[in-house]
Amino acid sequence: MKIQPILLLLVISMVSCDDERSLLLQFKNSLTFDPDYSTKLKTWNQSIECCDWSGVTCNDEAHVIALDLIEENIQGAGFVGQVPTEISQLTRLVTLDLSFYGISLDSPLEVQDFGKLVQNLTNIRKLYLDGVSISGEGHEWYNALLLLPSLEELSMSDCGLMGTFPPEIFQITTLSYIDISVNQDLHGSFLDFPLNGSLHTIIVGHTKFSGTLPLSMGNMVNLSILYLYNCHFSGTLPISFSKLTELKEMDLSNNNFVGPISSSALFEGMQSLSSIDLSYNSISGTIPSSLFMIPSLQYVDLSNNQFSKLEEFIDVFTSKLEYLDLSCNNLSGSIPPPIFQLRGLASLNLSNNKLSGPIPPSIIQHSGLNELDLSSNKFSGAMQIDALVQLKNLNDLDLSFNKIDDVNFTDVALSTFPQLRSLNLASCNLKTFPGFLRYQSGLNELDLSYNQIQGTVPNWIWRLDSLGYLDVSHNFLTNFEGPLQNLTQNLDTIFLQFNQLQGPFPGFLHYAAVVDYSSNNFSSVIPVDIGHYMSNTLYLSLANNSFHGSIPHSLCSASKLQVLDLSHNKISGKVPHCLMNLGETLGVLNLGNNELTGHIPDTFPSSCALHTVVLNENRLAGPLPKSLAHCTALEVLDVGRNQIVGAFPCFLSHISKLLVLVLRNNKFHGPMGCPKDNGLWNMIQIVDAAFNNFSGELPVKWFRGWKKMISNDDGANSELSNIQFGRDNSDPIYYQDSVTVISKGQEMELVKILTIFTSIDFSYNQFEGPIPIELMKFKALFLLNLSHNAFSGQIPSSIENLNQLESLDLSMNSLEGEIPTELANLNFLSYLNLSFNHLTGKIPTGTQLQSFEASSFEGNNGLYGPPLTKSPNHGMHALPPPEMPPCGSLACEVHWNLVSAEMGLVFGLGIIFGPLLFWKKWRVHYCQFLDKILCQIFPQLTHNFERRGGQNYKVLVWRRC
Repeated sequence: MKIQPILLLLVISMVSCDDERSLLLQFKNSLTFDPDYSTKLKTWNQSIECCDWSGVTCNDEAHVIALDLIEENIQGAGFVGQVPTEISQLTRLVTLDLSFYGISLDSPLEVQDFGKLVQNLTNIRKLYLDGVSISGEGHEWYNALLLLPSLEELSMSDCGLMGTFPPEIFQITTLSYIDISVNQDLHGSFLDFPLNGSLHTIIVGHTKFSGTLPLSMGNMVNLSILYLYNCHFSGTLPISFSKLTELKEMDLSNNNFVGPISSSALFEGMQSLSSIDLSYNSISGTIPSSLFMIPSLQYVDLSNNQFSKLEEFIDVFTSKLEYLDLSCNNLSGSIPPPIFQLRGLASLNLSNNKLSGPIPPSIIQHSGLNELDLSSNKFSGAMQIDALVQLKNLNDLDLSFNKIDDVNFTDVALSTFPQLRSLNLASCNLKTFPGFLRYQSGLNELDLSYNQIQGTVPNWIWRLDSLGYLDVSHNFLTNFEGPLQNLTQNLDTIFLQFNQLQGPFPGFLHYAAVVDYSSNNFSSVIPVDIGHYMSNTLYLSLANNSFHGSIPHSLCSASKLQVLDLSHNKISGKVPHCLMNLGETLGVLNLGNNELTGHIPDTFPSSCALHTVVLNENRLAGPLPKSLAHCTALEVLDVGRNQIVGAFPCFLSHISKLLVLVLRNNKFHGPMGCPKDNGLWNMIQIVDAAFNNFSGELPVKWFRGWKKMISNDDGANSELSNIQFGRDNSDPIYYQDSVTVISKGQEMELVKILTIFTSIDFSYNQFEGPIPIELMKFKALFLLNLSHNAFSGQIPSSIENLNQLESLDLSMNSLEGEIPTELANLNFLSYLNLSFNHLTGKIPTGTQLQSFEASSFEGNNGLYGPPLTKSPNHGMHALPPPEMPPCGSLACEVHWNLVSAEMGLVFGLGIIFGPLLFWKKWRVHYCQFLDKILCQIFPQLTHNFERRGGQNYKVLVWRRC
């Protein structure tokens, strides 16, 4: 009978080494691990003394005092199971290390009762349980920690710890090392630290620790490593940091620290500091020179703050600084001269600041520089890039998005130019491809976008063996030097969009993951076998070209495809049914603005992952497929301007992430909304159901779920609603959604959908009844169009709640009563149309309503006051509203200027041809005159007489030889 592992270690401390060996072997056998990767457990066998086993340490009395299995998981053995709490019977244990740093496992090593595990380990000094799942309430495990009097080192990162971490643990006098990082649900803060504390390492990154840093942090005179990254700390950096004379590494990145650094003395005492990271905070003011006077400093990252100035510093010729990142701040003026005194600098990043002036030529004095990023500043003047040939160690160069007049290349000694790893020269006014690139055999990334390069894409660019990323978009390229063949297998990302490339499909990169050929002049069918070359493709865009023919069925075999955009072409035929099966991986399907016909396939998979479906402006018919309801992650659905029929798609009401719904210009009918559902569209921003046959009253209850339109966001922190795809978070692909709305009477394409933009367009339907009061609660609404319906009643006075409204169209309804004075309180309103209703009374005066044209109010019987010219005494009758266009399109409106021109043309022709038809004498004289003219022009003509139907006729004929 096999002894259960939970009992094995109960008696280990009371038995001989031979017995310990036997019990530990059974303990080993109770674990699940991969012996092929094991470096320790595989050495445990009967023939070797247990004290000689790898991972086991014994004292002089041959008792186990240390158990170390960390390497098992580093090497991927991945042992799993339940850690027996009876391990606490090893009372002589000084070190216990069961840390797991390997790949994630479905069933990692667990400790269900942490208190029992450590209750008898009174001699424990080093406890490492990283990656071990610690279950139980927070007070259980931290109370157990407080009972370990000899604890020196505690490491419990990524253990799933929750609750509030007891600050008393930081005050344990023997504790020198603590790591509780990567416990995302662990809260805590720092109180007072004891004077002359023994702590030399504090790591609490990736937790929810918060609050300010106490001045007592200066008491930790032995502190060597302080990692507080990715937390919620706030306030200013305490001046007591200057007392941390032994501090070597400090990482406070990704917090909420603010304000200027109080004094340059803050860094004066940190003479042992080698690395400091304060990135992603809101620290402002001047970067003190004392930071760069630290002799041992090698790494400085102050990026993504609000620093505005770098204090002058001198005597740094002996500085060991190798890495300096000041990007994404508010530095202005020329590059601070002290930077060029840092002779040992290997990496310099000054991107995304406001630096200006010419790029100083003295930069080439940094012969050891291998990374230089000056992008997104305001540098100007010419740049002689060939001068960089002296930077022999240069690997990465980025000068993109400045105001450089020209980047000059003399093409001298091209083969001696440094072998670059990445080169980014976007928006540098380049006119041609730099010649030295053909010799860059090690180049991995090349960005020449947003330049003025014209003509041909050279063939040699495809033969750069290491090239993996190529961006030549937004130029004036027209063709390829030759066919795309013999391409490097490493090229997996290519951006050619927004050029003038023309001709047939240019070929496909067999190993490409991201391909963008959009916004060019390609004009051919899409190759029928294109999908056979897309086994690795994640992103394909052929949008905004002139591709024609049908959608190749082979695209259905692109099993990894996440984005497919074929919009704005001339593609015809039906949508392949199999294409919808890609919905399990596909995130974006955009086939809009083509000539597609037939029905939308009702084959969206049950595990649909689509975020965006755009099929607008085609000739698609039939109902909206109900299988779309499977796409629970759907954010954008645009099927506008087709011939889709059916009732309102209530089957989509449970898609809670929906942001944009466009049903415009179709044949939907019946009531809108879902009577049995209050609506779950909490995130909906844009709803366009105009030009359909919807009828009845608007669903009051349904609007109550549109929370996004109710919240009044000032837009200060609005972000673009882009969808992220890609292989992993370190290499994302972004797809930018767009949508067309009718705003202020004009069609407008929102190329970037701001998270704060909201609109409702229900125009050109048959809605009736009062305008729902619930609509007046949409404080975030920018656009509201209810025109060309049959709404009745008064305009709600609560319309003043729509304080973000910019465009309001209520024309062509049956609204009555006076215009509410509250309407004048909409300060952002720039378009208003209340025409052709039954409104009466005086237009509110002394407000911005008088700034609108009279056409905004015409057609309302009894309405008077500026900007209308009529007075209440004249009682001008309202003009009859024009009838609803039967075709449901603005194109059906009558343009009277064209009609008058046509009538004039008909009248003029009638003056000429009328007498010819009805006055015989005039007709005879006209024919004789015409014959005379023709004979003068063509001497070969002569008159002849013929008899037809008993009558003689004089006719013109050609003379015969």
